[in-house]
Amino acid sequence: MTSSLDPGVAATTPFPLSSAALLRSAVDRVRTARPELADRFDLSSPQSLRAARAGIHGTGAVGTDETLAVVVVGRLDLPRWVRETCAFALTAAPEKRHAWRRSFTRTVYLAGSPVNLRERFTFDHVAADGSMAWAGPAPGVATATLRRLLKAFEASHELTARPSATVTVPGRPRSGPPAHRDLYIATAKVTLTDALVHINHLLAEAVMDGLIGPGDRLTLRFVPRLTGLDARFVRLRVDTDVHRPDELQAYAGLTTEV
Repeated sequence: MTSSLDPGVAATTPFPLSSAALLRSAVDRVRTARPELADRFDLSSPQSLRAARAGIHGTGAVGTDETLAVVVVGRLDLPRWVRETCAFALTAAPEKRHAWRRSFTRTVYLAGSPVNLRERFTFDHVAADGSMAWAGPAPGVATATLRRLLKAFEASHELTARPSATVTVPGRPRSGPPAHRDLYIATAKVTLTDALVHINHLLAEAVMDGLIGPGDRLTLRFVPRLTGLDARFVRLRVDTDVHRPDELQAYAGLTTEV
C-alpha cells in the first residue's frame, strides 16, 4: 500500500485544533515540500485541498524517478515500528531526505519476511529482530523488483485503543538532554494500514525538521480523536475527516516536550 501524498502539517509552534489551524497546517506542509505546487493550486479550503491532492496524485503510479521508501513488514509491533521508522529516517543522507520530502515522504508497505529476502535485496535499515526492513528513500526504479515480488501489506481492521507505550529512538543522543514527547494516535474508524501511513509521514518529517533525534523518547497514546485533548502539539498529520468528508482531521500529533 502506497502512502498518500495528502498535505499534512509543517507548523512548529503549538496550536489548537481548530478547522482553520488544520487547513493552515495542511497548506504549510505543501509549501515546505513543494512550494511551486502551493503556488499552482488553490488551497483555500478542504475541498480545494482535495482537488489539489488529486492533481498531485496523478495516476497514483510510482514513476521511475519518483523518490520513495519501501517497508517490508514480517511481524508488526506498532511501538517497535515507530522506533525503527525514526531510526530509518535518521540514517537517510540529506540529499535523499530532500528528494523524499519533495515526494511527500511517499512510502510503500509490503508484506514479506526481511530475513528471507536479505540475500536477494539490499536494505538500508533492518529492525534488530528482523521483523521489518526499509529500503530507500530512492527513485522508484531502485525498488521496482522488490515491489513486483511482494504483495501490499494490508491490515484493514480498525485500530483499537491500547495501553500507552514509550520507545527510545536509537542512536547516540544529541548534545543536551534527550527530548521526551507524546505521540497521540487517532483510532476511531482508522484502519491499522491507514494509521501506519499517517504516523510515518509525521515521524519522517519530524525527524527531518529536528523535532525527533537519537536518544529521544516518544510515548504513544491512543485516543479516538485528537480534538478536546489537553495537549500542545508542534506537529500534526492532517487528512480528510473519515467522519465528515468535507472537513479535515488530525490523525496523529506530536506534542511539545513533556
